[in-house]
Amino acid sequence: MKLKRWLTSVFFLIVATVSNAVGAFVGVNIGTDVTDLPSASNVVAILKAHQISHVRLYNANEHMLQALSKTGIQIIVGVIDEEILGIGESASVAAAWISKNVAAYMPSTNITAISVGSEVLTSVPNVAPLLVPAMNHLHKALVASNLNFRVKVSSPQSMDIISRPFPPSTATFNSSWNSTIYQLLQFLKNTNSSYMLNTYPYYGYTKGDGIFPIEYALFRPLSPVKQIVDPNTLFHYNSMFEAMVDATYYAMEAFNFNDIPVVVTETGWPSFGGTNEPDATTNNAEIYNNNLIVRVLNGSGPPSHPKKTINTYLYELFNEDKRKGPVSEKNWGVFYANGSSVYPLSFSASNLSNGNSIGSFCVAKDDADTDKLQAGLNWACGQGQANCVAIQQGRPCYSPNNLKSHASYAYNDYYQKMHNAGGTCDFDGTATTTTEDPSYGSCIYAGSANASIGGRSSSSTALGLGLGPVSPVGGSWLLHVSTLQYLISSVSVFFAMVLS
Repeated sequence: MKLKRWLTSVFFLIVATVSNAVGAFVGVNIGTDVTDLPSASNVVAILKAHQISHVRLYNANEHMLQALSKTGIQIIVGVIDEEILGIGESASVAAAWISKNVAAYMPSTNITAISVGSEVLTSVPNVAPLLVPAMNHLHKALVASNLNFRVKVSSPQSMDIISRPFPPSTATFNSSWNSTIYQLLQFLKNTNSSYMLNTYPYYGYTKGDGIFPIEYALFRPLSPVKQIVDPNTLFHYNSMFEAMVDATYYAMEAFNFNDIPVVVTETGWPSFGGTNEPDATTNNAEIYNNNLIVRVLNGSGPPSHPKKTINTYLYELFNEDKRKGPVSEKNWGVFYANGSSVYPLSFSASNLSNGNSIGSFCVAKDDADTDKLQAGLNWACGQGQANCVAIQQGRPCYSPNNLKSHASYAYNDYYQKMHNAGGTCDFDGTATTTTEDPSYGSCIYAGSANASIGGRSSSSTALGLGLGPVSPVGGSWLLHVSTLQYLISSVSVFFAMVLS
C-alpha cells in the first residue's frame, strides 16, 4: 500500500507538471462562519464544478488541505492573528508551523503562499511589532525545508492604512505605521513576494457621501461628464477597484519600492443588507463580481502598471450567517451552503488559456546576481524538474555557453510546465517574464509557437535521456540522472497510472 500511495503521488505530481499554464486569475476566499458548512470534500466538489483554480484559506484547516490534495488547486494558507505572537517570538515555533501546516501536505496539496494574519495593522495593532519578525521566521523555515521557491509569505492589509487614496498618484501610507510598513515592504522585496491587498469599492462608495458615482464602483461605463481622472498623471480610471490598486502601487513607490506586485486577496460586494444598506443588493453584487472577473482576466494592470496582472480573490465562497455586524456582513458569498448560486457567476474563463501563460516566457534577468543565478539553475534542473537536456554539450541550446543563457532555458522550461500548478517566474529575483520569444536557431523554447517538442530532439524526449543537467559554466555541477534511473522513474509513473 505504501508503494501504491507513493506511485500515486508521483503520478499526480506529473499531472500537475504538464498542466496548461494560465495567466491572470480570479480565486475565492473560503470563510467558515457558516452554520451548515459543507464538508471539505463537498467544498472541493463545488470548486471543481465551477472551475475555481485558486483559493485562500483563513487558517491551515487539515480537512481542507487534505481534501484539496491532488486537485491542482492553488492554495493560500493562513496564519491566524492569534498565532502571530508565538511565531514572531520564536523561530522554532515558526518551523513547527511550517512542518505541520505546509511541508506535511506538499507536493500533493498545492500550497503556493502563506498569508500572515488578516489586516493586522488595523485590526490587531498590538501584534504589529511582531508581524514582520513572524514573516521572517516563516520564510527561513521554508528555506530550511527547501520550499521557498514554491511558497511565498505575505500579509493582507486593508486600504485603511493608505491616507487619502484618491488621486492615486498622491497616495501614501499612514505615517503612524511607517516603520512597520517599511519593514514589510523590505521583506516582500527581499523574498520576491507580493503585497496582499484587501480592497472593497463597496465601502469606498457607500462611505464616500456621494463623491463617486455608483457606476464607478461597479465597473460600469461612465458618461463623459463623470470621467474619473488623476489630475497629476491624467490617467483615466474606469473603476474604483483599479484606482485602489494603483493607490497601493504609488504608496509603495513613495517608500522607493517599485517592483513589488499587488495581489488582491479580498474584494467583493454583498448581495443583501439591512434597511440602512440600500446598495447591498443581489443585482449590484452580480454586476460587480462578473465585471470584476472580466476586468481581471483581460490580463492588464492598472493605469500606472498596465503590464502587471491584478490577480484577485473574491470575498467569498459562502454567505457566513454566523458573522457579527450589519446584515450585509453575512451576505458576501457567491454560493449558499447547499452549493446553489446566490446569483449567476462564471469563473470558467480563468481556465481557458492554452499553451504558455498569456504568451509569455520566463528568462533570466540581465543584471541577475551570478551566485543566485547558479542556484536558480541548479534548482530548476534538479528539484524543479525542468528538462535541461537541451543545454547540455552538443545539444541545440548549449551555445552560447554562459550562465544567463542556460538559466533562461531552464527557467522557462520549468515555468511553462508548472505555472498552472503554482510555479512562478521568480527564482530568487533572478528571472522575469517577457512576451518576446527567446528561441534562436535550432534552440526552441517551450511555449514557442514554433515548438512542437520544446527544442528537444524527439529521440531524447521519447526516451527521457539526460534528464539531469551539466553545470553550464565552470562552477558547481549537478548530479546526472542516469538512463537507468530515468527508466525506473518512467516505470514508476506507468504503475502510478495503473494503480490510481
